[in-house]
Formats: sequence, structure tokens, C-alpha cells
Amino acid sequence: MTRTVPGPTDHVVVVGAGLSGLSATLHLLGAGRRVTLVERDPLPGGRAGRLDHHGYRIDTGPTVLTMPDLADEAFAAVGDSLRARVDLIPLHPAYRAQFADGTSLDVHTDAQAMESELERFAGPQEAAGYRRLRRWLEDLYQAQMRHFIDANFDSPFALLTPDLARLAALGGFGRLDARIGRHLRDERVRRVFSFQALYAGVPPERALAAYAVIAYMDTVAGVYFPRGGMHALPQAMADAAADAGADLRFGRQVTRLERSGDRVTAVVTDQERIACDAVVLTPDLPVAYRLLGHTPRRPLSLKFAPSAVVLHAGTDRTWPALAHHTLSFGAQWRRTFDELTRTGQLMSDPSLLITRPTATDPSLAPPGRHLHYILAPCPNTAIGPDATAWAELGPRYRDSLLRELERRGLEGIADAVQEETLVTPADWHQQGHAAGTPFSAAHTFPQTGPFRPRNLVRGTENAVLAGCGTTPGVGVPTVLVSGKLAAARITGRHQATPPRRRRPAPTTSITPKTPAPSGTPAPSNTSKETAA
Repeated sequence: MTRTVPGPTDHVVVVGAGLSGLSATLHLLGAGRRVTLVERDPLPGGRAGRLDHHGYRIDTGPTVLTMPDLADEAFAAVGDSLRARVDLIPLHPAYRAQFADGTSLDVHTDAQAMESELERFAGPQEAAGYRRLRRWLEDLYQAQMRHFIDANFDSPFALLTPDLARLAALGGFGRLDARIGRHLRDERVRRVFSFQALYAGVPPERALAAYAVIAYMDTVAGVYFPRGGMHALPQAMADAAADAGADLRFGRQVTRLERSGDRVTAVVTDQERIACDAVVLTPDLPVAYRLLGHTPRRPLSLKFAPSAVVLHAGTDRTWPALAHHTLSFGAQWRRTFDELTRTGQLMSDPSLLITRPTATDPSLAPPGRHLHYILAPCPNTAIGPDATAWAELGPRYRDSLLRELERRGLEGIADAVQEETLVTPADWHQQGHAAGTPFSAAHTFPQTGPFRPRNLVRGTENAVLAGCGTTPGVGVPTVLVSGKLAAARITGRHQATPPRRRRPAPTTSITPKTPAPSGTPAPSNTSKETAA
């Protein structure tokens, strides 16, 4: 049995209407609790917010939606359904990868389509290696989901389950890059299954192989886009919560918590005092700890993931080489990770995520216009330029990114920009994100599983944390799970996510064929790759 909040928990105040707070709210409502949800912004979403700018509807947070079943669990808690409220569009391809040598690879989540594409791109041996890798990724996910991801930890001893031995046998405690390399020989293809380590804040050669579960979500389970933009998901969750009886209060800034001994008795905003039996705090860790008046001691100080510069660009044209999501890789892959995580320098040979949401939903831009979101990872403010430096650095870096995209084939990109919004680590810092990064604490081994900041904080018996800084970590799927786990600490009700059924392997063999011509290099787009 894991620890739960003692005493009365009839009325819970949830601070923050991001994805974790909304998930917690729905699960709490489903368990019969009365919930008041307090949010400083005028809309739900938190990091997964929305900006309306001269006819463009811009997602200000994550752009990639995977594992929608985890969101559906939250809706189901109140007898609702994700698909009844949100039109989810599967993306085919999930990504388009563009490489420095001018080649292009479409990344499909359908096994047969991906095998055919890999055979075209790198030959039948690489396609066979992908079949083996896909089986390993599926096994890895099955071993991790119930006891490592969808689980509350009170102690490292909670890891001692049969799935721990299974994970070890699968090589989950080896290194990600080496494990991927067992199956794939082409260095370009290996990047497609390891770039996700960037958001975990650890280079692939140092990241645990267990983090390949993120590649499973991206390359096997399916990638989706909600019609109306990513913000349609938190908006639908808020609507479902309101229909189920939640009291939603937007435009309220929480200023302090009232306490009696070890219990929080009220949440005080800039407009009111809200008495409560328990509280769920979803702001970034430093903000949550400041409200609690206590920062837990750790043997090692927290290390934070890299940050990002994001250019939202409304343009009067687009480029056919761009898919909905395009990964534009530079040549110096290993050096990029070194710059982002060790030396604190801006990428000298940038690898970029370009999202073009209007490729799937043209209504997100005015008629005849296109929306592009260009995400450039950068060092966080703890090891790179500090927040004040970005006032002068940001515009210069924006110009250099557009020049680089021109060089990579997005001819006329700078002149095509009609409207734009630039987001830098200074903006993340202003929003209260530690080290100026939306990706929170890095997933190093000492910050993983039971070693990650826990969602119960010693010294306050009725406060629970949720969000990407605590268990289980960064990303839309894990943040949704985080809200579910926070609710379970209060209600004592935790139903583990059922394992996904393995998709049947294709029975047809791949026959060699003449390779199709490679695609052209990638251009720029808009939508955002931060964790909510």
C-alpha cells in the first residue's frame, strides 16, 4: 500500500489548470470529491495554452499528442469520453526527418509502412532491424507502464517487482544509444529513435535505455493532432470537469496557503480565500515549494533539462517538403548534446523541430496563410545565457535560425513571415519555470522513478504535487498520469493503466525494390513542443 493523505479530503483545491491539474480534477471528481480548480490565466491549459494573434490560433505548449488513451482515462473517470469531445486526427507520417546530407525519411507508426520506408531509405537489413527494434520497444513499454510510470513511489524498494527483473533482462539499465544501435546500423535512422532524449535532458549515449519508452510513444503507439489545435484537449478536459460539477475559477493568482500545523486549511488568491481539506499543487517545483514554505533536501541538487527558443511564424506561403511535424537535423549530432547539456552554448549546427499545424487544420490561420512553429533547443539559464541576456540575444538568434532554414531549402522564409511571436528562456523564466526551461527537471538516473521529487512533501500531510517536475516526469502522457497519481494519493483509488495490446506483426516479407528519390530538406512551422 502506498501512502495517502490522512484525514478529511471531501473538498480539494487544485492549483493550476494545466494538463496535470485537469487530469487530477477529473479523477478526483470521479472518486466523489468536491473540487475547486484555480488558474491564474483566463483559459485552461497551463503550458498547453493558446494565443490568438491577428487571426492565428497558436498553441503555446506541446505540439505532439501521443497515448490519447491516457487522456481518455481522465474523461472516463466522470463517465465522459475524449473522442466525444475532441476530433483526433492521426498523423501519417508522424514525423518527417530531414538530414544534413539532403536525404529525407518519413516516420510511420504503422509497422508495414515504416518497414517499406526504411527499406527505401536504408535497405532491407535496416528494415529487418526495425522489426526487431519495434518488438523490443513494445516489450519495454509493457515492462514499464504499470510499475514504473503509472505508479506512486514511497521508497526505492517499491521498484522491487517482477517487472524490475524483466526490465533489466530487456537491457533497460544499459545506454539508450547502444541499445538502439543493436538493431539499427544507419546513424540517421538511430537519431529518429533517440532524439527524444533531448527533452529528457540527457544525451542518448548517457541516457538509460529505459527511456526508449518515449520512442515507443512517438514511433509505435501513434501521433495525433486535435482538430482546433492542441489546446482543444485541455479545453475539453475543463468542459468535462465543469459538467461533472467542478468549480473552475480562472484569472486567480494564488498568493499563499493557510496552514494549521501540518495541514493546509485554505488557498488564498489575489481575490479570495478558499477553504479546503486537501490541495493539489501543479506549478513548477520552486513555486510549489515556495507556497509550501519548504524545499525538500536532496543528496544532489536538481539538474534541469535544456530549454528552447520557439518562433511562431504566420506566413503567406509554405513549403511542400514540410510535413505536419518535421525534424531538421544538423550534421553535428553529438556536439549538439554537448553544447546543450554541458558547455551551455547555443547549437552551432542546430537540430530543429518544425511544426505546421495548418497542414492538418487550415482553420488555425487566416485564409491563404500558414502557421509554422520552429523549436530550437537551447541551454537552460543555469548553464547558458541567463534570462536577462535573451532580451538582446533572442532577436539575433531568431534571425540566425531563419538564415539556417533558408540554407536548408526553405527559400524565402524570412520574407514570408507576416506575423510572429518569439519565445525564449526569458519568457519561461518569467512564467516561473526553474532554470528558464519548460521541460523541468532532467531525467538523469538520480531524478528518475522513486528518486524524482516525490508528489508528497514531508511536513505537509494534505498537499500533493503534480506536473512534469514530479512523478513520473516530462511529456504530455506522463503529465496526464501525474494528475492521476496525485488524485490517487488523496482518494486511495488507483487503477493501473491496462497494457496496450501488441499490434500484430506484418506477415508479408519485404521485397527489394528500386529506392524512391529522397525528399528535400525541411522548412519551418509552428506549434509547441513543451511539456504541460
